[in-house]
Amino acid sequence: MSFFKKLKTRLTRSSSKLEEGLEDIVAENAVEDEIAPPPPEPDDLRPDEGETVNLPDPTFPAPGYVPAPVTEPVHEKDAQIAKAPLDVEPAPPRPDPSPKKPGLLGRIFGGDAKEAEPRRVLDDAMLESLEELLISSDMGVDTALRVTANLAEGRMGRKLSVSEIKSLLAAEIARIMEPVAKPLPIYPKKPQVVLVVGVNGSGKTTTIGKLASQFRAAGKQVVIAAGDTFRAAAVEQLQVWGERAGVPVLTAPEGSDPASLAFDAMKKAEEDGADLLMIDTAGRLQNRADLMEELAKIVRVIRKRDDTAPHNTLLVLDATTGQNALQQVDVFRKISDVSGLVMTKLDGTAKGGVLVALADRFGLPIHAIGVGEQIDDLAPFDPEEFAQALVGLES
Repeated sequence: MSFFKKLKTRLTRSSSKLEEGLEDIVAENAVEDEIAPPPPEPDDLRPDEGETVNLPDPTFPAPGYVPAPVTEPVHEKDAQIAKAPLDVEPAPPRPDPSPKKPGLLGRIFGGDAKEAEPRRVLDDAMLESLEELLISSDMGVDTALRVTANLAEGRMGRKLSVSEIKSLLAAEIARIMEPVAKPLPIYPKKPQVVLVVGVNGSGKTTTIGKLASQFRAAGKQVVIAAGDTFRAAAVEQLQVWGERAGVPVLTAPEGSDPASLAFDAMKKAEEDGADLLMIDTAGRLQNRADLMEELAKIVRVIRKRDDTAPHNTLLVLDATTGQNALQQVDVFRKISDVSGLVMTKLDGTAKGGVLVALADRFGLPIHAIGVGEQIDDLAPFDPEEFAQALVGLES
């Protein structure tokens, strides 16, 4: 299964919420296109009931009849030449008096005409309903207003169907997200230090394991540092991923100083000539000042060994947290200089629009998105595929 199909399948809750909402909005004040009746065909020009029509007798020539001249028989060798002037093109087929109008996608791709969809005139009331629908999908007020304003530009008063609105929404969402769709940059610096941060339960540990496995498959030498020294399960989980990917995992006794582990891991990665060092950190709520200061300490200690490190700081976000993700980005950026985002658990939310709000507000690179627990459930972010899956539009 392609990642788009998987994304579309697992974003069903988001897409169905938007799709159902759009259908309700259009159906609320749907209008029918006024189509003039087709002109009558010659076959329809029949006499009225009771009217008598005199037809000519086929056994006698009609008045003014001129018989065709008699021609000499054609010799066989001249048959091809003689027949050529008589070749005529068949009469064009009679057009369908009431052709169906193809939908937007049909007009673009030349597909077969489909049954006419309900339409609604785009007016202020419809725009307000669209804004409310997008806000309820966690797109945020500012982003929802911007999307609907761009959608309405030059289209006020037009009759739009659900499929047309979905196409317009997908195009506008993709436009917003196109600038932030960037893969994790790889630098020649060895080791390239990738610090992974986020709140409790956001999926940091699983994301590190998947990224390490994928980088290892791409030929990179990777080392993982299990910096969540307060949760034994996180260390064990990383060790499982390390064994699966053939990547060493550096650990420290439970309760150890995570900053000290990060420093030792950098030294070890340098000695081993590793390309990448991925450092896990303990989950911490953005409103806990003591935990955020601990994260700031890790950054300071790393920079004592390499003043350019960390080279990447990935903030892992849980899509199910909704608008709270905006506050997380704001706080973590101040503490650890976040360089890129990874959004997980898009398969578990009916409000996937928060990723659009993040792109619109912060403009931070979105490196990858996750829709499951398997290794191939984390993939580079594609704005068009995401936009189409979010609104329930076929690829």
